[in-house]
Amino acid sequence: MSASTAPEANDGADVDSPSGEFRGRDVPRKRVVRAVAVQAAVLSAAVHLLWAWPRLGAPSDPRPYVFLLGGAFTVAVAVATLRAPEYRRLYALGAGVLAAFLLGYVGWHGAAAASALAGDPLAIVAKGAELVGVAAFLALYRLAPPTSVVLDRRENPTDDGDGPAESDDATEERVDS
Repeated sequence: MSASTAPEANDGADVDSPSGEFRGRDVPRKRVVRAVAVQAAVLSAAVHLLWAWPRLGAPSDPRPYVFLLGGAFTVAVAVATLRAPEYRRLYALGAGVLAAFLLGYVGWHGAAAASALAGDPLAIVAKGAELVGVAAFLALYRLAPPTSVVLDRRENPTDDGDGPAESDDATEERVDS
């Protein structure tokens, strides 16, 4: 068998399955990657808030206010990642927010970004968490089914734990018709 046709363990999307179905949200691999993404996002937000809080009075520097808003938004994305069904758009948003922090750092410091990073331990922690978070959110994006599959699961729940359980009334209506 060639490498492309060899069966392999896949805890995420069953792309090669004949029915084209995707596995549920709580497969072990997805849970681990989701936990890494959420922890990286929260760590990045915490570092930005720690940096911004004592500098809020500086009138010439807009970064503390941007960091407060960005940190709050990053925490909101992390909470949604934990609680919401697996939406690719949410994972793309998480990767985009963390990538915006990375690119913003380079944009603010320009050519001196490497030396600025070397002299700031908080920045090292934040940029490391953002790199890990971008990778984890992109992995979640690749493992998640298309949005149409998730919406179909919500509308047509099954007994495999992917959606809310059917009520007895809905079962009786199907039997009667």
